Amino acid sequence: MRWTRVLISLLLLVGALALAACGTQLVQDTGSTAAQQAEALAEPKAEDAAASAAEPKLAPCNVASPASPTLINVIGWAFPVTEFYAQEFKECNQVENLKVNVQLLDSASAQEQVRLALSGGGTSPFAVVHAANTQIIEWGFAGWLMPLNDLIDQYRDKYDLDDIPQTAWNAATIDGNIYGIPAVGNTLHLMYRSDLFEKYNLAVPTTYDEVIAACEVLKEEPSIDLPFTMNLHAGWAWEIEFFHFLHALGGKYLNADNTPAFNGPEGVAALEKMKEVVDACMGPEGITYSVDDSEIGMETGRLAFVELWASRAANMDNPEKSDYVGQIGFAPAPAVQPGGPLASSAWNDFYAIPATTDVDPEIIFQVILEVTDLESQIEAAQYGIVTRQAVAESGAGGRYLPAAIETIARGVGAYPPNRAIPLVRTALGNWLPLVGTGELSPQEALDKAVEEYTAEATARGFLR
Repeated sequence: MRWTRVLISLLLLVGALALAACGTQLVQDTGSTAAQQAEALAEPKAEDAAASAAEPKLAPCNVASPASPTLINVIGWAFPVTEFYAQEFKECNQVENLKVNVQLLDSASAQEQVRLALSGGGTSPFAVVHAANTQIIEWGFAGWLMPLNDLIDQYRDKYDLDDIPQTAWNAATIDGNIYGIPAVGNTLHLMYRSDLFEKYNLAVPTTYDEVIAACEVLKEEPSIDLPFTMNLHAGWAWEIEFFHFLHALGGKYLNADNTPAFNGPEGVAALEKMKEVVDACMGPEGITYSVDDSEIGMETGRLAFVELWASRAANMDNPEKSDYVGQIGFAPAPAVQPGGPLASSAWNDFYAIPATTDVDPEIIFQVILEVTDLESQIEAAQYGIVTRQAVAESGAGGRYLPAAIETIARGVGAYPPNRAIPLVRTALGNWLPLVGTGELSPQEALDKAVEEYTAEATARGFLR
């Protein structure tokens, strides 16, 4: 069953790559209008997982009718809660003179489409773009996103925007400008087959040494392919996990003057521990597991436990996707050292408005707020972590929510809003996978990343 689903995923990926190639041509075609580009890019290309589960209750879209026909194209990537929000966006099609199209791709393809659309300087074909923490930093510093401060102040009371914690707003803020509306919270935490942990009398790991010990036991289980995976299938995935392990050991990426700090003793220890986990639990096959593969592995019982995005947890109890409904347990992310911070980060997903849109920003902003108001987020909490504090008070949310909230509270936090951080992330993503293959030692890989980062940061004026 796993390989059938993986094959389906590969076919979908091929389709997404073909769409991305087509989208590149459309955005660069100066002979077509922005509206034509938008229409071509806006057709939905992903199934809505929420539609296959229990029918969600959708809130009405209380936006005043625009004076003239208005098209709002939304682009983002698909996971359960964003698929619910996609349905909420479509509710606004009931408003006279308003049409809302939503396109959900895989995360890499969606981000590439946004970069292609916004980097050229022309009118954006998208009126709303989905952005996580790192995209806010990248696209905000690039000047591609519209500051929303004035609109937030204007609609603060009507939509009770102070119900969203300041920490979430801070993650969308650069130099005092707010570039996104917080819609989703996210982190990575443990998901495990409770039947196997009971069978082998295993406690749920609280540290990565305990993860390694559990893997040694679970290797004997004939029903699984691998005991454990964490996402290391690509350079960016290695970088995210390295961020977790490094900061859990008290390290940091950069010093105050933007000189690199990530190649010190904490960085080496972080990579050595990651390599221990790979060797004990995953091996060469496990390194190839994408986020989708790990999710499917849990849903089909071919993995014993995983460290996975909380945004995938709702699917574990979705009978349309999971063969182990009610049998998957959830726990906070492990620490690297006993008593230390949990080795996972705090993330938000935002809806942002491109600076070059030709759609009235106030109409776009109201649509976003209708999609993310309290009524909508109470329903959205069935599918993922949302951002309004009143949702938690209402008792909404899935079984995984306590584990996710504890992980966020005790984890390493978010990336700092520093323009040099994306350069660090790129350099680390280029070199850390070679530790997994054994081609470089941890120190060698970090030194290579320092060399690459230093050259790029100097060229851009971040280092003197």
